[in-house]
Amino acid sequence: MYSVRAGLQKVNFAPASVVEEVLQNVSTIISTTRFTVPMKRNFGVDYGLIDSPLPVAQAQASAQIIAEIHAREPRARVLEVTYSGDAAEGILVPHVKVDVIDE
Repeated sequence: MYSVRAGLQKVNFAPASVVEEVLQNVSTIISTTRFTVPMKRNFGVDYGLIDSPLPVAQAQASAQIIAEIHAREPRARVLEVTYSGDAAEGILVPHVKVDVIDE
C-alpha cells in the first residue's frame, strides 16, 4: 500500500520502477484540475465543489478521484481517500492510498 498526496512535485521523466511511475501518475491525476490541460480538457478532477458543504465536497471529490484513477491509471487500485487541510479556510488536500498492480 502506498500513500499519494496532491500537490506539485518534481516530475521524473524516467522512473526507475513501475511503482514509481504509477504513483507519479496518480499524483498528477489528483493534482490536476479538470479543464486546465489543453487538448485533454476532461483530464483531472473537477474541484468546482468549492461552495459545497464539507461532507458533500469530500464525497463528490472522492468519487471523482476514484473514477479518474480507475480510468487513467489501471495499474493503481484505490484503497482509501482522505483529506487534510483547513476546513475553516476551505482547503482540502486529498491523500489517496493505492495498491500498485504490477503485471
